[in-house]
Amino acid sequence: MTNAQARPEFISRPALIAALRDELTRRAGEMSICRLAAQTGIFCKGFRRYSDAELKEHYSWIAKRNPDAPRAELEEIADRWQLARQDVLGALTACDVQQLEHDACGGWDDFTDDDLARFLRELTGRSVVVPH
Repeated sequence: MTNAQARPEFISRPALIAALRDELTRRAGEMSICRLAAQTGIFCKGFRRYSDAELKEHYSWIAKRNPDAPRAELEEIADRWQLARQDVLGALTACDVQQLEHDACGGWDDFTDDDLARFLRELTGRSVVVPH
């Protein structure tokens, strides 16, 4: 690796989020990035970042209908809900939905610029920095 290749690229936070959005949506296909992250252990870990109790708390309106539902069922319904909210709002990802609604998480607001840059590096190998 040359010295020029080792230097990170300087980009804005919106450009960094756009790059992550592109990569995550490409990988997710027909599932929410919450489900993708949970299944693959990438990015924020999606639904898996929460304990069973926390998942039920974050998706209480779903868990309330069937409090004894297994975690896999709750995640399946939460995945469909995230996708439906994306469609309703015209949002590209669950993070974009949560950026607006802040009910299951804070979306992109949950992450610092350094967090987002690390996620992009882990997913693509691309090294970026958001200047402060």
